[in-house]
Amino acid sequence: MKLKQLTEKINYEILQPGGWDPMQLEISGVKLDSRKVEPGDLFVCIKGAVFDSHTIAADVAKAGAVALVIQDPIDMAVIPSEVAVLHVENSRYALACLSAAWFGHPARELTTIGITGTKGKTTTTYMVKSILERTGHKVGLIGTIEAVIGDKHYPAPNTTPESYTVQKYFREMVEEGCDCVVMEASSQGFMLHRTAGFTFDYGIFTNIERDHIGPNEHSSFEEYLECKKMLLKQCCVGIVNRDDAHFDVIVEGHTCLLETYGLSEEADLRAEDMQLVSRPGYLGIAYNVKGLMDFPVEIDIPGKFSVYNSLTAIAICRHFDVSPEDIEAALKDIRVKGRVELIKVSDDFTMMIDYAHNAMALESLLTTLREYNPHRLVALFGCGGNRSRERRFEMGEVSGKLADLTIITSDNPRNEDPQAIIDDIKTGMAKTDGKYVEIIDRKEAIRYAITHGEPGDIIICAGKGHETYQEINGVKHDMDERVLIAEVLEELK
Repeated sequence: MKLKQLTEKINYEILQPGGWDPMQLEISGVKLDSRKVEPGDLFVCIKGAVFDSHTIAADVAKAGAVALVIQDPIDMAVIPSEVAVLHVENSRYALACLSAAWFGHPARELTTIGITGTKGKTTTTYMVKSILERTGHKVGLIGTIEAVIGDKHYPAPNTTPESYTVQKYFREMVEEGCDCVVMEASSQGFMLHRTAGFTFDYGIFTNIERDHIGPNEHSSFEEYLECKKMLLKQCCVGIVNRDDAHFDVIVEGHTCLLETYGLSEEADLRAEDMQLVSRPGYLGIAYNVKGLMDFPVEIDIPGKFSVYNSLTAIAICRHFDVSPEDIEAALKDIRVKGRVELIKVSDDFTMMIDYAHNAMALESLLTTLREYNPHRLVALFGCGGNRSRERRFEMGEVSGKLADLTIITSDNPRNEDPQAIIDDIKTGMAKTDGKYVEIIDRKEAIRYAITHGEPGDIIICAGKGHETYQEINGVKHDMDERVLIAEVLEELK
């Protein structure tokens, strides 16, 4: 592909032509990883949180790159004269546009659905995929757990991958016969321009709460919100939760057609007459859809947040002319790994796995489960090492207040002493009258929960969710809570 074709959608300044007409340069690949550079490649220098590839521009040129895209100054004296150098305002944004061009703008061949928000993104993407596939669509998915393209599943290192990977996945989806894609769009994804280079057909904003604020994420809630809001300037139709306390700020400056959903009478699509559904080993919720559609729904995932998630999915699928019958049937069957995931253990009590790994998520989860009036609410969780100690104090305090019994265990201790992390959680517990036991080994903690389960209990294993590993001293060891539960049940026979 000619450099001229690649750079059609970006503004740049040619610092070094690298030949008589750099735009006629034939490019054999677009790269952002210096270890993968091959002769003929265009390399995009990225200034990351840990490493700045501007510093190795000369090495990349030596490896065979024929063109460099830079954001910050480099030592031009060490760049061979035959290498073209283009300066751009933001190299991450440029990468997104270059990647879209390199893969032939695949988003133009798909109906693209982007979902952002503090909570609900993962569950909603799977709900949308399930509903649309029931009606004959072939749907690609990109999210926190994985990317799904046909029968292939790719583990996800980030909620929203680098823009090059996003475009690569889109092209693969088109080749697999997908006609649409649903993806989680994170605030980091917007801030780092991973979703640039195309326009979403539908953009969904689920909610916004104080999260992802810290040294390696966002400097403030205001910045976090502004990044999330970018979706409503990068989509044709925006669908927003009308009940969110920040609704007016969220929609401020939007450039899309706007629709709303929620419990409020002001919402275009509403949920009414909510009822908790509880049977031995089963928790769910039922409600009636009103407004733009009218039909009843029951889902096998408990809690008010499940109403919002499913209503979000309905608001999207309405645009695909999906019938109420197909929506009802698809929602009835939906299961999302690690999101209030019911694991059948006993006819006497209920056991679930959830990804809740901070105080806000744990509080929401336990408050929701408390509404089902369990005999006891049991919370099993730990906290990650090399992360904020404040999170441990907060999670301990939340569980101490809301759970009848807390089982404190290990969760990705990384390079920290697991006992030290548990002691921090206990510091938070000490602010409450909550009962707890501490069992470092997670499998043994699960064994304790199962063997001490009482009729009517709800036991929630929190923190790991979809994860299938335990990170200890920098090494990831296989560890899936579903496997641990199955092993314990087998050993108890």
